[in-house]
Amino acid sequence: DFNYRDRDLSFYFRPTPTALYFRVENLQGRPVWIDWDRSQFLDANGRIGKVAHGTTRWSDRYGTQARTQVPGQQQFSDYVFAMDDLVDPGSTGGEDDQPHRPILPEDQSAPIYSGRSFGVDLEFLIEDRPRTYTFRFQVASVIPR
Repeated sequence: DFNYRDRDLSFYFRPTPTALYFRVENLQGRPVWIDWDRSQFLDANGRIGKVAHGTTRWSDRYGTQARTQVPGQQQFSDYVFAMDDLVDPGSTGGEDDQPHRPILPEDQSAPIYSGRSFGVDLEFLIEDRPRTYTFRFQVASVIPR
C-alpha cells in the first residue's frame, strides 16, 4: 500500500494485477474535481493512454467522461486501468459489465514484468486550476497463477 499527501489532497493506493485501487481525501473546505478526460494511464508496456475507472464502460471509449466531485473534507474511492484494456462485452454482456484485461498478466509471461513500471496521472481541478498528480509503481514481482 502506498500513501501521498500534500496540503490539498491525501492519497492511498493499492495496486493489484487487475486494477489500481485508490482513495483520495479532499483536505480542503471546498470541492475538488477529478477530470477523467485529462487523466492518463501508463501501462507496464510503456504505453500512455486514456484512463478508465469504476463507471467506465465499453460504450464510453470514445466519449467524454463526466468529472467526479470530491466534496470538501470528504473521501472518494475508485480504481483505474488503461481505457485500451476494456474488452467488448459482446451481446451476452450486460450494461453494467466492465470486462477488461489485467494491468499485469498472471500467466506464464508474468515474470517478464518484474522491474517494469505502471501508473496514473490524475488531473484534478483545485480552486478552478488544473493540477496533475503523477503516481508510478514499480513491479517487484509477478507470480504466474
